[in-house]
Amino acid sequence: MRMKNIILALSLVCMMVSIFAYPAEASRLVVQKESDSIVADWKFSKQHVKRGTIESGNLIIEDASKNGNDLELVTIGDPSSPELENMLKWSEDDYNNQANVDSLQFANYKNSPAGRYLKTTNDAPINSENFDNGFTVEAIFKLPSDFNSSLHSWMGILTRQGQAADLNKMEGEKEILTTLSVSSDKEIQWTSHPSNLDYNVSNWSRSLNTDEWYHLAVVNDGQTTTLTVNGVSDYGKSEQVAGIAALEGKGWNIGASEWGNELDALFAGNIQEIRIANKALTEKEWLVQDAEDDEPFEGTNDRIPLLTNKNNYNFLFVPDTQKYSSQNPEIFYSQMNWIAKNTKKNNIVMNTFVGDIVDSNSEKQWQNSLEAISYLDKKDIPYMIAAGNHDYAEGDPFLIHYGPQRFENKEYYKGSSPSGYGSYAIVKAGSYEYLLLIVDMENLQTDIEWSKDVLNRHKDKPTIIASHDIIYPEIQKNKTVAAESSNGRLIWDELVNDYNQVFMTVNGHYFGIAHHVKQNASGNDVIQMLVNYQSNYRGGNGWLRLVEFDEKKNKLFFRTYSPFVDKMPNKEKTYIDYRFLTDEYNLFELDLNFKKRFNLN
Repeated sequence: MRMKNIILALSLVCMMVSIFAYPAEASRLVVQKESDSIVADWKFSKQHVKRGTIESGNLIIEDASKNGNDLELVTIGDPSSPELENMLKWSEDDYNNQANVDSLQFANYKNSPAGRYLKTTNDAPINSENFDNGFTVEAIFKLPSDFNSSLHSWMGILTRQGQAADLNKMEGEKEILTTLSVSSDKEIQWTSHPSNLDYNVSNWSRSLNTDEWYHLAVVNDGQTTTLTVNGVSDYGKSEQVAGIAALEGKGWNIGASEWGNELDALFAGNIQEIRIANKALTEKEWLVQDAEDDEPFEGTNDRIPLLTNKNNYNFLFVPDTQKYSSQNPEIFYSQMNWIAKNTKKNNIVMNTFVGDIVDSNSEKQWQNSLEAISYLDKKDIPYMIAAGNHDYAEGDPFLIHYGPQRFENKEYYKGSSPSGYGSYAIVKAGSYEYLLLIVDMENLQTDIEWSKDVLNRHKDKPTIIASHDIIYPEIQKNKTVAAESSNGRLIWDELVNDYNQVFMTVNGHYFGIAHHVKQNASGNDVIQMLVNYQSNYRGGNGWLRLVEFDEKKNKLFFRTYSPFVDKMPNKEKTYIDYRFLTDEYNLFELDLNFKKRFNLN
């Protein structure tokens, strides 16, 4: 035994000597170890064309990992269609504007006469790979500038062919085995049928911008999966999952999704590279490290006071919480916990939820929301809730959880509409009694006479109307402006224009933020504001909108603050983790001559 130990020790010494004597050899050992985990590496560049051309329809792109997972071009539809010429072409546009680096530009759309995508060859080893020990899927891509949800939704970037029903685990289930696809809201979905479960498990990203390059990494460590876009994981880890289920005779598609074993939506946009490893790669091993979006938020982690004078007061608006209820409840908890603990300090007289409390009618999501909002109930913090389009479902779960019965014992609550979805409250703040009127988007017509009656009985009270759907953002000459929705037009015509006491409307629903000032029939200003961050990082990153009322200076101060980021350890913060957003749409002030505007007698 001693002799064996001596021989082993000598062998180790010799190995170390060789490594120090020949550092290049050591480097090659490390590179070889890393490259062993790369199963497929598809670089969409002319330099990696194995043979054929796009024009002739026989293009073969080599697997740069040298593992034999080559891709072949597939053409569908009318081969004589003139549109086919532009469905796939080489582009000099790439992630870092590098020399001699190309990307493939796809121009497919739904119901087109012809289309093109790529798939693995029949003998590709990756077709049967199960990835039971983990995996990393990376993609460098961008969405087309002309993205249209009716033409491009659920288009596939990468898809494993086949359906769950063919596994004999879920009878009749058409859901695809695995796909990396783009939703109608430009969110990235990774949904995969793992080896250890009888159903698909999904990971999501925030809504992405069009015509902007992204690096995406889906990483599974053999237990959980995380989806990261440009260094940020918006919704954390999945449940316990292992592997990717495979079907014999099925391969992978690049640029096409499937449903029920049939092609579904082909990709539009650019793909520069897709790389797949059979283990969880660390961030330092990714194709791109420290990726950042071209237009990150303007913000600061410096302290900005939320109350500048002890005589001032705040109205707080909670943007759509649906992604917190469904994906990141800890953010919801942090928001509500902060409000509960800081309402008195910041003189917050009312907290208003602008709708979409949940993402879908899931009891788990409702319970997440209830647990979060319970922070307010425990401290008797005033709040009112508007319903959003995601909150309506059979059985009226919104009314069950947040209907009139929840508020009937709260002093500020004054009543609800015939549908139960509308309501109003009165709060004392500064020199005035303010009325907050919740106008329901779905029952707008049903409740409109009730809403008018509330306004007619309280013409002396400055009024804020909150509804889920009023204004939406439009880009004009590179500026965000507010536009009126059909619901918003009805609300203006019936409940705002002729009711001089209404000085502000607030809504959510539409992706983004916007505000404008509009004159009513009396020639007085009405502030209209959209606050919704659900399409941004982590479903909103905990940002809240506070409006400070300063009667002495005749000003309203608008601030956007995230208690979630404020409590985040510095080592966990990324380049977009600001506790305050500071651009012109998130940090601004407006004039309000209180005595003149609220002279309502």
